[in-house]
Amino acid sequence: MNKKFTDFMRDYIGRKIAVAVSGGVDSVCLLCWLAQVGADVVALHVNHGLRPAAETEAKYVAALCGQLGVPCHVFKWAGEKPSSGLEAAARAARYKFMTDFCRENGVDALFVAHQADDQIETFLMNLGRGSGLAGLSAMQAVTFRDGVKIVRPLLDVSRAELKKYCDDNAIKYFCDEMNDDEKYTRVKIRKNRHILSEKLGISDERILLAIKNLGRVRDAIDTDIDEHVAHVMRDGYAMFSDSFLFDQGMDIRLKLLGTLIQKIGGDEYRPRLNSLNIALDKLQHDCKFTLGHCTVRRLGGKILIVPEGSKTSFRKRHEKTKRNI
Repeated sequence: MNKKFTDFMRDYIGRKIAVAVSGGVDSVCLLCWLAQVGADVVALHVNHGLRPAAETEAKYVAALCGQLGVPCHVFKWAGEKPSSGLEAAARAARYKFMTDFCRENGVDALFVAHQADDQIETFLMNLGRGSGLAGLSAMQAVTFRDGVKIVRPLLDVSRAELKKYCDDNAIKYFCDEMNDDEKYTRVKIRKNRHILSEKLGISDERILLAIKNLGRVRDAIDTDIDEHVAHVMRDGYAMFSDSFLFDQGMDIRLKLLGTLIQKIGGDEYRPRLNSLNIALDKLQHDCKFTLGHCTVRRLGGKILIVPEGSKTSFRKRHEKTKRNI
């Protein structure tokens, strides 16, 4: 078992946790390691019903959990599926099943099996998009979604090590055919990433080191941003003077606006950098627009951000928040 994983787990032994298990090698190995270290864990599997093997995979996950002595809950995504954006919809449904379960059952954290190769691929995908600090610092070990702590304990563990563990111990796992479909950008990167090391000398270890260095900067800035945001957030909305944004440098403006929209709109991620730049341009003058499930409005020197569909009356909001403006 990987020492970095066992070190990571010290803070979670004795706490009630859940683990998302798809049946793939990463999550199967994570399940086995959690059982091996004696974690108080329950396994959660979502059968999306999208592939012929879905039912077989669900039955296997339940059987493996039985062998390991780990409680298992299988959820089925029933009903009509969207004709477009199916992958994103399936992911949203999967997280909803699992985070609802965690909240309802007093689970401290939901563990997911993103590993070092996923981290590198995310970095390279975001580099290709021209992302800023948030995108290039890739995934964080601990985040929150729908009020539930999401924990990624394998970000320092390679896919090859996880696969070797399962193969060496004759632990069965399933392979998703989409992992070989090069119409997906992530798969293209996965199949060609070796070129960076072989031709340019840019190793996986160096990329992971860069991600960690960027992550430290991100965390320091995020702490400062969160303190600023806390001063203007009230009851699920924010109202503030234009100087709150425009007296800051451009990078801080983007982070402030993105964080406010993320918190108020309830999305897992901040809006894309390009969308935030466009929003800041609009906010130079009186305007009203939507972004990230929020309605954003400027009137005179005041800016208001509320959940999409809420009323945007400055007068009523002002009565509630005037001491913070």
